[in-house]
Amino acid sequence: MSETNPAATAAVPAETAPHRYTAVMAADIEARWQDFWDADGTYAAPNPTGDLAGDPELVARPKKFIMDMFPYPSGAGLHVGHPLGYIATDVYARFQRMTGHNVLHTLGFDAFGLPAEQYAVQTGTHPRVSTEANIENMKAQLRRLGLGHDKRRSFATIDPQYYKWTQWIFLQIFNSWYDEEAGKARPISELIARFESGERPVPGTTRAWGELTAAERAEILGEYRLAYASEAPVNWCPGLGTVLANEEVTADGRSERGNFPVFKSKLRQWNMRITAYADRLLEDLEELDWPEAIKLQQRNWIGRSEGARVGFPIDGERITVFTTRPDTLFGATYMVLAPEHPLVEKFTADTWPEGTREAWTGGHAAPTEAVAAYRAQAAAKSDVERQAEAKDKTGVFIGAYATNPVNGEQVPVFIADYVLMGYGTGAIMAVPAHDSRDFEFARAFELPIRCVVEPTDGRDTDTSAWENAFASYDAKIVNSANGDVSLDGLGVTEAKARITEWLRERGIGEGTVNFRLRDWLFSRQRYWGEPFPIVYDEDGVAHALPESMLPLELPEVEDYSPRTFDPDDADTRPETPLSRNEDWVDVTLDLGDGPRKYRRETNTMPNWAGSCWYEFRYLDPHNDRQLVDPEVERYWMGPREDRPHGGVDLYVGGAEHAVLHLLYARFWSKVLYDLGHVSSAEPFHKLYNQGMIQAYVYRDSRGIAVPAAEVEERDGAYYHEGEQVSRLLGKMGKSLKNAVTPDEICAEYGADTLRLYEMAMGPLDVSRPWDTRAVVGQFRLLQRLWRNIVDENTGEVTVTDAEPDEETLRALHKAVDGVRQDLEGLRFNTAIAKVTELNNHLTKAGGPVPRSVAEPLVLMVAPLAPHIAEELWRRLGRTGSVVHRDFPVADPRYVVDDTVTCVVQIKGKVKARLEVPPAISEEELEKAALSDERVVAALGGAGIRKVIVRAPKLVNIVPA
Repeated sequence: MSETNPAATAAVPAETAPHRYTAVMAADIEARWQDFWDADGTYAAPNPTGDLAGDPELVARPKKFIMDMFPYPSGAGLHVGHPLGYIATDVYARFQRMTGHNVLHTLGFDAFGLPAEQYAVQTGTHPRVSTEANIENMKAQLRRLGLGHDKRRSFATIDPQYYKWTQWIFLQIFNSWYDEEAGKARPISELIARFESGERPVPGTTRAWGELTAAERAEILGEYRLAYASEAPVNWCPGLGTVLANEEVTADGRSERGNFPVFKSKLRQWNMRITAYADRLLEDLEELDWPEAIKLQQRNWIGRSEGARVGFPIDGERITVFTTRPDTLFGATYMVLAPEHPLVEKFTADTWPEGTREAWTGGHAAPTEAVAAYRAQAAAKSDVERQAEAKDKTGVFIGAYATNPVNGEQVPVFIADYVLMGYGTGAIMAVPAHDSRDFEFARAFELPIRCVVEPTDGRDTDTSAWENAFASYDAKIVNSANGDVSLDGLGVTEAKARITEWLRERGIGEGTVNFRLRDWLFSRQRYWGEPFPIVYDEDGVAHALPESMLPLELPEVEDYSPRTFDPDDADTRPETPLSRNEDWVDVTLDLGDGPRKYRRETNTMPNWAGSCWYEFRYLDPHNDRQLVDPEVERYWMGPREDRPHGGVDLYVGGAEHAVLHLLYARFWSKVLYDLGHVSSAEPFHKLYNQGMIQAYVYRDSRGIAVPAAEVEERDGAYYHEGEQVSRLLGKMGKSLKNAVTPDEICAEYGADTLRLYEMAMGPLDVSRPWDTRAVVGQFRLLQRLWRNIVDENTGEVTVTDAEPDEETLRALHKAVDGVRQDLEGLRFNTAIAKVTELNNHLTKAGGPVPRSVAEPLVLMVAPLAPHIAEELWRRLGRTGSVVHRDFPVADPRYVVDDTVTCVVQIKGKVKARLEVPPAISEEELEKAALSDERVVAALGGAGIRKVIVRAPKLVNIVPA
């Protein structure tokens, strides 16, 4: 918004105050100290080998590994919302250094991904060129904020020496399998040895391992490998020419970028078998210091549920379903398959059976026609859209019946889009009386609804008048008996156990655990990503490249874009940019059995790959011999008594990454842990989600955003170029024309002011609105701090060696105690309030500030506003940097008040205030209150029924 800049008058030093702290002075101070930190290596964190070798004092220091979530270097640069978390971790890291910790705090760049590739397609600029330019711009912006990063440890995921190890980790996963008996990943070579020796039977064949062809062996091993290629249902976007991850698809089934239709299609893709770790991913959450809301999201995403697998016979085979309620089997009156289920085509009839209802056919002449049309319709919807709680349920009958195994009834089989192939077996037994979606489907398709769980809400078991399903885990089972088994009268838990055992005895089913979690789709049909270190021989068998051939670098290509197609043509297939580079794709290699011709994998890894393990690279960024030195990893991330799974001490980032990034990183860490490469089974011990800085969005009568900086406020309304506009609080961003850059604020006030303002706006984990007009408050705090130490006219330091009075001592030590606790607890806004209170006390006291107060005040300010702290520290005659000075420690004698104010109430109204010792007992406080002349007068001789004492601050008297 248009406004007068309160700092503008300070931008040019006044003749009468040539040494006033102004924006010009702040810029000079900040630039000088940033240069000093760089030249001095102030923020270099020593490792327990090399740097720390032979220095037991440093090795013995407590450590703190503090991380921000990986930033993506956008061409738009930073706005003031981006650095919120970076400033917070910097303040915390600085405080930890000052309390004796060896602190590792750095920042790299997650630089592969679609935005750079799309920019390359539009402009012809190589993605590396634009990405590296964006990184340099972002580095400059971050440097200006005075962030104390160890720059020796910084890198980008696009650096070949970084993605060499991303490829290496992929090969560790590819060459591993999950040994259920051991409960962990083991090298695939161990499994092969078991097959070769006959210790483990070769699945699906009676032949010995040595009798199988290489292709047959590869196919069997693919069923075990933790990284494997398979035909998988994917989100295919012809308009972009690539497969999209679920998070890249909007709720209405379109691409997040470009708004193109997305279809379900089957393609051969790389996958990560993250499902093998589902139980461990759940169990280990309990030991992590994460927000409970994030843990809940992970639990829900993993979706563990106990139940039974049940086979429904059909044409001599079985359709297997997973159900968490086997106790309701007698109520199953139809079945539903996901449209993509592999058995759909097999069991779809050529003609409609006699008695098929019109509602079941979808208006088609034959089941094959109905099924084909419905599958095409379902393919155009996203999983989110299909799972939406829409009242209008759709589906078609496939013309076949299955047998309910508990009562022998023939139940019709449908396909419907509310059943997903990705959950359970992709088939359900529908119990419409006790599931809302099944109930709605049954009503729409005129299917039987049989009550098998006795309602407890007043309705009877006749479902004809029911308006909705009845679901309960605390009710009796009814209408559930045949000659072999009866569940009638049992509770749910007992009925589930009995029917599951009955199914097991007859070979019809078994108790099992199911997960919502699906294996991780790990392929992208793009150029700008890590190449897979995989080649295929003439038989299509995948071979891992040896470590000596890593990194496999991206080749230079002229055309970066995947081939795009008619956005509405779901029958198309991807053509990747790498596949057009035949000189790179077709190679002759010697992988140990002589030179042979191979074809490289032409998909690339998703952008998630680089962020799955970057915490380990921060530890040992220049190691070209191994992923990370084991001693270094144990020092920074190894398990401790209070964190049995190890991990980063503090990880700060947005809650939007609550599931996918965190889950993928946890999976990779567990595989590396199982294989003995790291000592930490979890990547991030403590997680903290910062809030968002919001900004007002101004829109004209057309609903189009107008530049916020050009909006004027008049009489409570807002105007742009004379037209009244609306105002709504929302995100900050370039497209909304409300972005404020940190460069602007640094130029007008200085980086220290920006840092203070962002930390003072409110609790770190709460979203808050940006208000440029309010920034000046923190600027004035720094000006007052400066004036308390430096004479604005002469530039001389004005502090005195005189001892402070007791009131000042109490103000100082209360501030030290409170600020120390607040910084440790990430309560930066209240820490700033306490610093402000002390600084105001010194201002009001007048006269020179005692050195014994000025120096601890500067040290308290140092984590929050490091540049001005460094300058004042040096002007106070101290040498070196404040970064590694000890944080002040409060003297307990001055923290506790000599007296506190006790409020005395009668009938809830305050009648007196007493100054009493903090340690006064309840008996002494009651006696003092009742003897106070104001209380005696207020009682007027009335008797007392009750006295409530909350020493030392409250006495509440209830008259008789």
